[in-house]
Amino acid sequence: MRILDVESLPIPAVKVVRFARFRDARGYFTETYRASDVAAHPDLKPLNGAHFVQFNESFSSRGVARGLHFQWNPNMGKLVRTVSGRMVDLFLDIRRGSPTLGKIAAYDMPASHAADHAEWIWVPPGFAHGNFFPEPSLIEYGCTGEYSQGCEAGISPLDVGLDWSLCDPTLRALWHESVASPRMLMTEKDRNGLTLAAWLADPRSENFVFETP
Repeated sequence: MRILDVESLPIPAVKVVRFARFRDARGYFTETYRASDVAAHPDLKPLNGAHFVQFNESFSSRGVARGLHFQWNPNMGKLVRTVSGRMVDLFLDIRRGSPTLGKIAAYDMPASHAADHAEWIWVPPGFAHGNFFPEPSLIEYGCTGEYSQGCEAGISPLDVGLDWSLCDPTLRALWHESVASPRMLMTEKDRNGLTLAAWLADPRSENFVFETP
């Protein structure tokens, strides 16, 4: 895996990992993940030793929104990439004591088979995670905890109490455009998820506490 660069997003615990593709007349080859390369990279210390125990694939039609989901016991970090289409990833800080608690941000991840690189986004435990799709899209993600029914919850991305001040204005506008569209597809469970205030009033929110890097 040839890591080209690592970018810290407006909430620094969330990272984008860009890795090279090796192209020739036939197309390209790439290693999408190699643990030893991740461990050796100085900007990926939070991922050093991460053990991915479950990989998922998800296809979404145009206009779909998913999330914002999180899990404890075990906690679950996610390493996510767009295989085809366009994903806009959403991540909300729910770590008690965090300077960015309650802030949500987004990252645009369109797939291009013509590009000389591809990307992962790393969303660690302590974040409510979701995404929306302006076009039909296929994504893949690895999880550091197996799915644990009864130890999961979700915050509605429609919660008016979320702080979008760290979100890129163009992506925030695209989100609001998607919400207003008649094509918007979201489960009732996600639409009617908890508010951030309700989650922080829940004793289970103590499962996520900010740790100084």
